[in-house]
Amino acid sequence: MKSMSEMPILESVPLMTDRDGVIRVSGTRVPLETVIGTFLDGATPEEIVLSYPTLPLADVYQVVAYYLRNKENVDGYLERVWVQEAEARPL
Repeated sequence: MKSMSEMPILESVPLMTDRDGVIRVSGTRVPLETVIGTFLDGATPEEIVLSYPTLPLADVYQVVAYYLRNKENVDGYLERVWVQEAEARPL
């Protein structure tokens, strides 16, 4: 058995882009903007998982950590998505 120091530490962020260009948590239909929007509204990863039970808790932590490390890029993506959603809503 390998010791912890011998095990690789790198893990990929569980995000994928679907054919429509929507970034989703891998293995689910939950979009990035839902997870991060809920987080920005004050929910903890545990609370997010309670609201979206298809999300593994570890994946939510990884997605939130990715957001915090790449805030500028992710915020740009989120802004574009939220503008598109607002434009698509009827007046």
